[in-house]
Parts: sequence; C-alpha cells; structure tokens
Amino acid sequence: MPESYVHRHVVTFDETNLVGNVYFAHFLHWQGHCREHFLADHAPGVVAALGDGLALVTVDCHADFYAEGGAFDEIEIRMMLDRLDGHRIVMSFDYLRVKPGPPTLLARGRQTVACMRRGGHGLEPVEVPAELRRALDRYATVTR
Repeated sequence: MPESYVHRHVVTFDETNLVGNVYFAHFLHWQGHCREHFLADHAPGVVAALGDGLALVTVDCHADFYAEGGAFDEIEIRMMLDRLDGHRIVMSFDYLRVKPGPPTLLARGRQTVACMRRGGHGLEPVEVPAELRRALDRYATVTR
C-alpha cells in the first residue's frame, strides 16, 4: 500500500444538508484543503512562488461516493500521487471516516492540476517545480 499524505477534518453542521449527511460538494472542497496543507507542509517554496506568477490550475476533479458522513465525523483525506506528466499532476484521494466506529471508506476522488506561469501572453505551462516533484515522490502510487 503506498504512503498517503493525510489531512484530518471534523465535519461541522454547516457541511451537511437538510437530511443531515455531508453535502457532496464538500468532498471536492476538502481535496483543495488537503492539497494546500500538503504544500504548506512539504513545499513552502512553491507556496511562495504562487505569489510570484506560478499558478496551480485545477484542470479536473471528481469524487465517487460510497457511504454517508455526518456532523462531527472525523474524516481522513488521504492524498496520493497517481501520475506526474510534464506540467500535470494527477492525485487520488480516499475519504475515510475514522471516528466514530471502524474506518469506513466514504468516497474516492481524483484531481488533475496543471503547473502554469502567468506571463505577458496569459498562462503558459511550466514544469512541475523540483521542490514539489521531490515532495510528491514519497506519495507515488507506482514507482517512476
């Protein structure tokens, strides 16, 4: 089993719908939280570069749902690198309810991010920064 970057989250009432389960859009929102915490923890130079023209553009994202979550559930969002191809990074996410009860897979997601630089002609593709590439290697689902 590959190593995952883990971000923990406790569901609040405002993340649930009238029925009381987690509203689907929050799973995608949590992908962003997980990705941003990963950058802060493992690639602070990339965070700084975001203020200097670097852009991490989400090209696509999705989630498949298997079980419901509710208020005050503790969720682990586990992020892994699926593929790094030129200027694109493909990450997968597992959402596990770890409390209460036994761990339960709530959803699986995927996200593709393109590394771009703002320039005179708009956004242009750039290679994945070396710091980010090194940080992601630890979480690769397959050996490259």
